[in-house]
Amino acid sequence: MAASELYTKFARVWIPDPEEVWKSAELLKDYKPGDKVLLLHLEEGKDLEYHLDPKTKELPHLRNPDILVGENDLTALSYLHEPAVLHNLRVRFIDSKLIYTYCGIVLVAINPYEQLPIYGEDIINAYSGQNMGDMDPHIFAVAEEAYKQMARDERNQSIIVSGESGAGKTVSAKYAMRYFATVSGSASEANVEEKVLASNPIMESIGNAKTTRNDNSSRFGKYIEIGFDKRYRIIGANMRTYLLEKSRVVFQAEEERNYHIFYQLCASAKLPEFKMLRLGISESHQMGIFRILAGILHLGNVGFTSRDADSCTIPPKHEPLCIFCELMGVDYEEMCHWLCHRKLATATETYIKPISKLQATNARDALAKHIYAKLFNWIVDNVNQALHSAVKQHSFIGVLDIYGFETFEINSFEQFCINYANEKLQQQFNMHVFKLEQEEYMKEQIPWTLIDFYDNQPCINLIESKLGILDLLDEECKMPKGTDDTWAQKLYNTHLNKCALFEKPRLSNKAFIIQHFADKVEYQCEGFLEKNKDTVFEEQIKVLKSSKFKMLPELFQDDEKAISPTSATSSGRTPLTRTPAKPTKGRPGQMAKEHKKTVGHQFRNSLHLLMETLNATTPHYVRCIKPNDFKFPFTFDEKRAVQQLRACGVLETIRISAAGFPSRWTYQEFFSRYRVLMKQKDVLSDRKQTCKNVLEKLILDKDKYQFGKTKIFFRAGQVAYLEKLRADKLRAACIRIQKTIRGWLLRKKYLRMRKAAITMQRYVRGYQARCYAKFLRRTKAATIIQKYWRMYVVRRRYKIRRAATIVLQSYLRGFLARNRYRKILREHKAVIIQKRVRGWLARTHYKRSMHAIIYLQCCFRRMMAKRELKKLKIEARSVERYKKLHIGMENKIMQLQRKVDEQNKDYKCLVEKLTNLEGIYNSETEKLRSDLERLQLSEEEAKVATGRVLSLQEEIAKLRKDLEQTRSEKKCIEEHADRYKQETEQLVSNLKEENTLLKQEKEALNHRIVQQAKEMTETMEKKLVEETKQLELDLNDERLRYQNLLNEFSRLEERYDDLKEEMTLMVHVPKPGHKRTDSTHSSNESEYIFSSEIAEMEDIPSRTEEPSEKKVPLDMSLFLKLQKRVTELEQEKQVMQDELDRKEEQVLRSKAKEEERPQIRGAELEYESLKRQELESENKKLKNELNELRKALSEKSAPEVTAPGAPAYRVLMEQLTSVSEELDVRKEEVLILRSQLVSQKEAIQPKNTMTDSTILLEDVQKMKDKGEIAQAYIGLKETNRSSALDYHELNEDGELWLVYEGLKQANRLLESQLQSQKRSHENEAEALRGEIQSLKEENNRQQQLLAQNLQLPPEARIEASLQHEITRLTNENLYFEELYADDPKKYQSYRISLYKRMIDLMEQLEKQDKTVRKLKKQLKVFAKKIGELEVGQMENISPGQIIDEPIRPVNIPRKEKDFQGMLEYKKEDEQKLVKNLILELKPRGVAVNLIPGLPAYILFMCVRHADYLNDDQKVRSLLTSTINSIKKVLKKRGDDFETVSFWLSNTCRFLHCLKQYSGEEGFMKHNTSRQNEHCLTNFDLAEYRQVLSDLAIQIYQQLVRVLENILQPMIVSGMLEHETIQGVSGVKPTGLRKRTSSIADEGTYTLDSILRQLNSFHSVMCQHGMDPELIKQVVKQMFYIIGAITLNNLLLRKDMCSWSKGMQIRYNVSQLEEWLRDKNLMNSGAKETLEPLIQAAQLLQVKKKTDDDAEAICSMCNALTTAQIVKVLNLYTPVNEFEERVSVSFIRTIQMRLRDRKDSPQLLMDAKHIFPVTFPFNPSSLALETIQIPASLGLGFISRV
Repeated sequence: MAASELYTKFARVWIPDPEEVWKSAELLKDYKPGDKVLLLHLEEGKDLEYHLDPKTKELPHLRNPDILVGENDLTALSYLHEPAVLHNLRVRFIDSKLIYTYCGIVLVAINPYEQLPIYGEDIINAYSGQNMGDMDPHIFAVAEEAYKQMARDERNQSIIVSGESGAGKTVSAKYAMRYFATVSGSASEANVEEKVLASNPIMESIGNAKTTRNDNSSRFGKYIEIGFDKRYRIIGANMRTYLLEKSRVVFQAEEERNYHIFYQLCASAKLPEFKMLRLGISESHQMGIFRILAGILHLGNVGFTSRDADSCTIPPKHEPLCIFCELMGVDYEEMCHWLCHRKLATATETYIKPISKLQATNARDALAKHIYAKLFNWIVDNVNQALHSAVKQHSFIGVLDIYGFETFEINSFEQFCINYANEKLQQQFNMHVFKLEQEEYMKEQIPWTLIDFYDNQPCINLIESKLGILDLLDEECKMPKGTDDTWAQKLYNTHLNKCALFEKPRLSNKAFIIQHFADKVEYQCEGFLEKNKDTVFEEQIKVLKSSKFKMLPELFQDDEKAISPTSATSSGRTPLTRTPAKPTKGRPGQMAKEHKKTVGHQFRNSLHLLMETLNATTPHYVRCIKPNDFKFPFTFDEKRAVQQLRACGVLETIRISAAGFPSRWTYQEFFSRYRVLMKQKDVLSDRKQTCKNVLEKLILDKDKYQFGKTKIFFRAGQVAYLEKLRADKLRAACIRIQKTIRGWLLRKKYLRMRKAAITMQRYVRGYQARCYAKFLRRTKAATIIQKYWRMYVVRRRYKIRRAATIVLQSYLRGFLARNRYRKILREHKAVIIQKRVRGWLARTHYKRSMHAIIYLQCCFRRMMAKRELKKLKIEARSVERYKKLHIGMENKIMQLQRKVDEQNKDYKCLVEKLTNLEGIYNSETEKLRSDLERLQLSEEEAKVATGRVLSLQEEIAKLRKDLEQTRSEKKCIEEHADRYKQETEQLVSNLKEENTLLKQEKEALNHRIVQQAKEMTETMEKKLVEETKQLELDLNDERLRYQNLLNEFSRLEERYDDLKEEMTLMVHVPKPGHKRTDSTHSSNESEYIFSSEIAEMEDIPSRTEEPSEKKVPLDMSLFLKLQKRVTELEQEKQVMQDELDRKEEQVLRSKAKEEERPQIRGAELEYESLKRQELESENKKLKNELNELRKALSEKSAPEVTAPGAPAYRVLMEQLTSVSEELDVRKEEVLILRSQLVSQKEAIQPKNTMTDSTILLEDVQKMKDKGEIAQAYIGLKETNRSSALDYHELNEDGELWLVYEGLKQANRLLESQLQSQKRSHENEAEALRGEIQSLKEENNRQQQLLAQNLQLPPEARIEASLQHEITRLTNENLYFEELYADDPKKYQSYRISLYKRMIDLMEQLEKQDKTVRKLKKQLKVFAKKIGELEVGQMENISPGQIIDEPIRPVNIPRKEKDFQGMLEYKKEDEQKLVKNLILELKPRGVAVNLIPGLPAYILFMCVRHADYLNDDQKVRSLLTSTINSIKKVLKKRGDDFETVSFWLSNTCRFLHCLKQYSGEEGFMKHNTSRQNEHCLTNFDLAEYRQVLSDLAIQIYQQLVRVLENILQPMIVSGMLEHETIQGVSGVKPTGLRKRTSSIADEGTYTLDSILRQLNSFHSVMCQHGMDPELIKQVVKQMFYIIGAITLNNLLLRKDMCSWSKGMQIRYNVSQLEEWLRDKNLMNSGAKETLEPLIQAAQLLQVKKKTDDDAEAICSMCNALTTAQIVKVLNLYTPVNEFEERVSVSFIRTIQMRLRDRKDSPQLLMDAKHIFPVTFPFNPSSLALETIQIPASLGLGFISRV
């Protein structure tokens, strides 16, 4: 495909820009051949017409696809040109914060001007052993590549670090050396690698200075050779230096400084002594160096005064010169003379000539520079001597830290030498790059043509060839009158117009221009000759050589053995050359001639020597770039970067690569990437042929690609073309998918709309039909309504008329009747008014008097009520008042309710009476009316009876009067009833409100209490959880520290063994008769001494050994029986102690619920004093007994000291008997206490008070004490009083209520007293009857017991009596408890006495425990001494004496014939046992054919037998041999997983057996009775259990290291690189580094490989019978290693941080989780260790755009640190064009949200971290007596017991 075809619309190109160097633009239309103008759209939004060059018609550079931007290797870019390189570096540096980038074989390092956490030891470990292309670019990767190639190819290596000042050369070289020092280590104990690193501060102090470009600029070049031995460990180092800038000693430019050492010296001037690194320099030499440096400072202060134009002088006694001479140890006059004069030698005579002031000043400066240069060389020589090794060097790696290409406004001799050196290095670099390209093409068998690359040999010839610039310069320096001008003319005449690389400036005759490989440089000729000569007066040197200061003449020895000597320039840098180590003998003239070699000549020779060294090594290149001149962090200046890229040869590398086939793909990678461009028929089984067929169709020009053996090679731009085709294909597929999906969505939408329309039409039509039907119904209804309405209107009108007529008639008739009635009534009322007025006056006077009386009563009652109210308020303020009110409120409400009901009943009675009166009144009224009518009718007839009428009228008036009176009474009654009802209702409402308020307060208080309790509970729970977590963390940390110490101890122990073996091998002939023992045996034997023996030595005073005398043997059977009895008693004591502790805890918990009483405190104080007295008496007693025992044992004269009946024996028996009796007594007392505590638990339960009246009555009935009843009566009285005060308004003064309540209380009190007295009398009578009955029963029981005991043996008789006494005391305790139940004070005193007795018993138990322990220790000592005495006694007794000796009869118990679970072996067979069972045992056979843990069971059964024999030496020897043998096996076969797993399992089983059969109660809970019989009886092996636990920890750590070594090669390949889901991860183009791996492919590991290995590990551990909990811990550790290594590699590999790779990782993790589920290990904690890796995979897949996404990421990634999250986001790289990069603003948002998170700044996880291991107790159900020993083990010499 033609290149012009790629310039289509929307294609992006690079165009030159004066500010940004290159600017990106986009084509607005397709380019057609012949177009002179390109229409472009800039990224800033402007349109531009770009005119093509009419001569070259060169199109602008095409821009790479976004998917290729940010690649690790610049050679992976499809378009290789300057703008692409610059943009890729900028994106990596600014956006991703990555400072390292590969450019083929070059590592480009950009100085970040900021400390980055990428140089720690964890990063070094991550890069160690990795291929260079597998990890992200790093200086450690280059160092690892050099180290690996040195070991693989056995060829010396070089790392060439170059760059401008301030670009970071020195730091890069320093990190490379640190890597070598960390990875390789030292071959000796001298820690040479630390010395190599420690030499840097010294060299920086004397060779570095502050410049305008760098605060710590190296003013010299250095080449450090780090030597390695055959095992590739550092053995030494050597340093060469180049071009020291001596002129800085006497002259510094503005804002620059002198060398650091001068400022350090001045700052430390006030210190009494100077302390500095002592790397090869003694203290005297250090002070000498400081003297010389101080002398140089004072020499610079020496001043001159002019006598005339040609001479000068120094003032007499000039202080700076005096100080200089004193420090240097030279004569003042002589030095003063030769500073102002010089010696001129001719053929015949010698003249002394004065010099001018200017010449003297220059000579002084030259001398100062010369001294500093000599001192510099001397220090370098001493450093080299310190780094020199006596061991022969096998290979080395050189690190060259040298200056880069320099060009300034004024360039002089120094820049000329520097650029000359860079020309030589660039030539070597070009040749090496070309050579690598050629080797690659030949390896792949590709036909290739010679690549045209820039060859700078003409420029080198111009400088160093015959009649070159350096030759002409040396020739001019030899001329007597040679000057810079004459030398410039010679240059013009020789090279101008003859050499294309040499030019003359137009406006200058004292300068010349050289065309270097990087740029044209103009050099000023002024000063070239003087700097090349480097003149120093010999007379001044001779004065210094004659110094009394011994160190100074050493600096100026002509035959000094400098490894890299220098030669100085008068005002410039000092080139250094290598001189022969041995001085050459010759004539003095010859020596002088050699001494006068020019600087240029020496620099050329040293440069040739350097190039020879580099050509003999494999070079590795590091180019350091300075991103800006202002030292701003992560700021990129494109102009400065391009200048340095051109100068350091990076672009030349790109050009060479672009000239050939820069893009290279393996066939599999090409197939995976461009499978989308193939059709199904194109895919063949042969991938290579498939790729060939596809490429022939896609790229028609066959010159654009070549097929190699394993790779496809593409020309520049072809990969971009293929990427364009792939993107177009994917885009077309996406369009088709989108088209189909959109059509489906629209059709689905149409069908949904159609269905909705039909539904709407159906509903609308139905609605219309329903509306029409409704209209018809309404029309019919309206007609009916009208009919009925009209009828209703007519009828209503008729009724109105009729009613009006009737009303009119009635009103008329009434009006007439009323008129008549009024007339009669008026006369009657006049009489009534008179009567009423008179009555009213009388009543008014009466009411006024009554009102005054009532008012006085009210005032007095109000005063009394206020007083009572005040008292009530005072009482109401207390909490108890509220409680009492609350307690009686319900009763009050009920009483008020009853009162209201009674009043309602009274009210109803009054209403009924009133109703009856009204009925009577109405009937009488009707009767009167009838009489009145009758009288009216008969008025005319009865006119004659007028008197009768009057009497009747009077009678009517009287009746009316009665009626009115009745009405008034009724009205009064009604008003009184209404008032009473209102008052009652008001009171009820007030009470209800008060009750409501109280209820609310109660609920609020209850709620508050509940809330506070809840908060306190939550707080306590949180605190408890936090404290638990903290304790767990502390425990794990302590375990981890302890296990790390064990690991370090084992490592040191192995190191000690290795050194001891080496020492043994060095001694060829051992001493005769000497047998070497294992070093670990002696060391461990000293460690495994029992602490009990140490305690014995503390208790028993030291005494001399008694001579062996004839003694009588001890009855050992009786001794063992006594010892066994003591052990049983101790076990019983421990059981009783545990039971007592448990009961005591119960009592204390119940006691805590009650209130403390002062009597208890007094009893405690009394108890404390009694306790002290008893302890003192007991202590004295024990001391007396112990002294008696010792005294009896120390008697030497008695021959039968230990015989039965001897004093020592009797004392021992008496003490044992007393201890047994005391233990029996304590046992009885503990049983008594147990029964008392059980009864007390029920007695001290708190009593709850209730508010219900029925409950109160029951509580009163239950009260037995008069005090309790009185107290209840007082509380009830107060409650009733409060209720009476509340109800005092029910009547006039409330006195009736008070009287009633008082009587009620009195009745209750009398009733309760009568009941309590009755109960007490009944209880007393019942108690007496019960006591009589119990005495009878006890008497009968005693008689029966006596009869039974007489029939039992003595031992059983004692046990029965003890049991009977315990029962009796228990019953007695229960009786006293019932007896004191009615009297709390007596019961309390009884409880106090019981507590005192219980505590006394506890103290006595503790004392007895101590006594038993001491006696056991003494028994062990006595047993050992008795054994020794027996041995001595038996040796001294002859056989005849043995026969004649009377044998004391001994009771020998008969043993059962079944197997006791012990194995017997002889002492001499111990080594054979250890050898067959441990050293030569094959784990595979034991694991498959025999029971798991068989060796552990056999060893323990042997230990049991030794314990049964009470042979402590045998026990100690067997356990020590076992532990040492296991260590030997693991040391010999420590890299075999099966061996380590087998012995870890057996060690743990052995440890569990020692615990299970130790006799301790905590370990015996799961044993059977038969297993408990097998417990150890004589020895406490707790110390050995600790030793075995430590050994198990060491084995576990070794197991972790073994499985880590097995898993580590699989993890990265299986978890990251292998595509478990095929086709998900797209393969991106890779650069040169991925193709040239340091190690050939050894086979690809997959996830299935990891799972198979995990299955193998798990099956082996299960076969070996490893504890399930231990297997879980091993699996957790394995998964942690997998997760840590995977995450660390993910964080260091940019190519792995993509969306598809996140999916692969999550799938792989799910497979690991499935494996855990299959093995039932989900609760092992292994899944949690993968959480960081899971979150990293999720982080790769989640959206990374908005703030919500940032919040989700921060909440999701809680297991990742901030540095890890930011690193993953920076490394995220899209694999396809459809993915988007993470923006810088989003990463900053994440950083802002996580800035408050407190986590570790460490980037990588510690893959070497080992979790602390624990060994939970796991008892075995296997019975020891059932174990059979197979014959295959070869243990026939041991027998079952």
